[in-house]
Amino acid sequence: MNMQANIPETKPEDVVVPEGKTLESWVESRIARYDTRKLDWNALKFQADYDPKYKRAQMRYMGTGATGVASDSNVIQAENFTFSTMVLPAGCEGPAHLHTDAEEVFFILKGRNIRIIVDHLGERVETVLNERDLISVPPGVYRGLVNEGMEEALMCVMIGNPKPVTPTYPPDHPLAGIKRDKK
Repeated sequence: MNMQANIPETKPEDVVVPEGKTLESWVESRIARYDTRKLDWNALKFQADYDPKYKRAQMRYMGTGATGVASDSNVIQAENFTFSTMVLPAGCEGPAHLHTDAEEVFFILKGRNIRIIVDHLGERVETVLNERDLISVPPGVYRGLVNEGMEEALMCVMIGNPKPVTPTYPPDHPLAGIKRDKK
């Protein structure tokens, strides 16, 4: 047992290639190639329908993330976390939200002046991330963002749960009362 992270150690002999697969086909099933990904502008459409400033696109690689997308046959099955990229048009906002069950990591691949807002127990902190900056937000803490840059930004999003609970918004936020369609 890895005591630092409470993660059981896995020995090579404990890993089993799924029945009916060769090592090569199994490895290939664990690859998500950019050429086969699609931008999903509908994953958060309920937010953009409420206000166009919330328009963003998700491109899924591992798992479906926490946007509310129930399934996507074009992703690697998540075992321990989800991973996607998010297109952030200039001026867009990602509304304050929290995950009760997962740490969330934002990594800015491309772009400047991405304002991250963190609220916790009545205290608010704002910081600006630029290209190749990262923030990790623990579960139970509200986070949101605004692309204050002049250009579209691209961000990696990793959530430390293979099937995270759909995030919730602050009770006083207008999106808190919006019902989303099940996909």
